[in-house]
Amino acid sequence: MSSPETPTKTISDFEAKLAEADKTVAQFQADDRSTFNILKGVLRRNPTLIPAAVLIISYLAFGLAAFAMDHGNFFRGTVLSTILQQMTVVGFIALAQTLVILTAGIELSVGEILIMSALIMANLGVNPENPEVPGLAAPLAIAAGVGIGALMGLFNGILITKIKLPPFIVTLGTLSIFRALKLAYSHSESVRNVDIEAKAPSLLFFGQGFKFGTFNVTYGMIGLVLLAAVVWFALNRTAWGRHVHAIGDDPDAAMLSGIKVDRVLITVYTAAGAICGLTAWVAIGRVGSVSPIAFGDINLASITAVVIGGTSLFGGRGSVVGAVLGAIIVQLFTTGLSVAVRVDDYWQTFAAGCLVIVAVALDQYMRRASK
Repeated sequence: MSSPETPTKTISDFEAKLAEADKTVAQFQADDRSTFNILKGVLRRNPTLIPAAVLIISYLAFGLAAFAMDHGNFFRGTVLSTILQQMTVVGFIALAQTLVILTAGIELSVGEILIMSALIMANLGVNPENPEVPGLAAPLAIAAGVGIGALMGLFNGILITKIKLPPFIVTLGTLSIFRALKLAYSHSESVRNVDIEAKAPSLLFFGQGFKFGTFNVTYGMIGLVLLAAVVWFALNRTAWGRHVHAIGDDPDAAMLSGIKVDRVLITVYTAAGAICGLTAWVAIGRVGSVSPIAFGDINLASITAVVIGGTSLFGGRGSVVGAVLGAIIVQLFTTGLSVAVRVDDYWQTFAAGCLVIVAVALDQYMRRASK
């Protein structure tokens, strides 16, 4: 045993090997400043630039195609205004779909909520003499339609949060439920334009507008801009919007951080339903009548518009401006193929399917690039 004056020093294996350790200083690879990587970084920080570029390129391509095929001037103000008028309904629904998809959900019943709300508005507004449908003043009929839309969205939200069913399954089921209720309520009968004009002309408000040169501006287009501004503010400048994004990123982490996930999801689906109800008023003004079988493809169109606009199907990332641009792109392809290229309807359906695939592939690429 050593004495305190002569202590024994023990050298660990780690210290013994220290002299043999690699003394090379860590080096970091310089950033690749190629044009492609710079562009990829810009697009990652500003995803709305992608739909904006697609819109401009597509518009120019259809215009040049129309010129080459001698199909008229696609760049006329009347053509552009027609595209913007026709996309207003899809644009409104795309805003509702954006709220849901941001939470990593899906809403397949938006078209049925839209038509059900429109039928209630029109019937309550134009059938005061029908004892089965009590007559109401047009403002009350509009409020009833929006309220029914909100209730239908609330129903979806409760099924998703309380019964813990996947949004896809819930909204697929309520799509059929709402469709049956729609046909039962309307007896598969349409509400004619002449009846709406005679008894409830205010239902046609969003189809009216004014001329700006050769460009026709409707109140539906203005309403879409205003609603997009409200939704953008709610998602980007309020606590509720931050909660929506957080739930889309990771619902478990959002719950652990104190966010009431179920309550936020219910408000999201209710708000989406209310927007669909408001869209019913816009659709009546746009079409002039209400048919139980109208807007059969609006579910696919709205999802396509949202994904093209930069909203991830996996939630947490999205753009309100991009959703509106995506709606314009969807309508531009439909109008361009019909007016500029003049192809048959089935090729327009083909193009819509291609848009969906391209949009999802782009979403996947952006997710990988952001990691």
